[in-house]
Amino acid sequence: MDTTLVIILVVVAIVVVAGLVLLSRKRSEQRVEARRTEAVTHREEAQSRTREAELARAEAEERAARARRESLAAEEQAERAEREQAAAQELETRAREVDPDRD
Repeated sequence: MDTTLVIILVVVAIVVVAGLVLLSRKRSEQRVEARRTEAVTHREEAQSRTREAELARAEAEERAARARRESLAAEEQAERAEREQAAAQELETRAREVDPDRD
């Protein structure tokens, strides 16, 4: 009977240890799966933010190019205005030179 009791205790101990090992593996697998899910979520968020950043960068570059074009157009317009002003002054000077009623 003592031998039978020892055998039963050993079998019960083996079953308990095997159960604990299986439970431990299952929990470990659950943690790994949870981390995988978290990693996927982080990757998706990173991709979304990367797309948003690229869009913002493209819009900024577009705005900068538009500003450069506007600046060049403004410079050109100012130069044209200066030429017109110089031409007007030149014509005014010529008018004074040829005006017979000039004092």
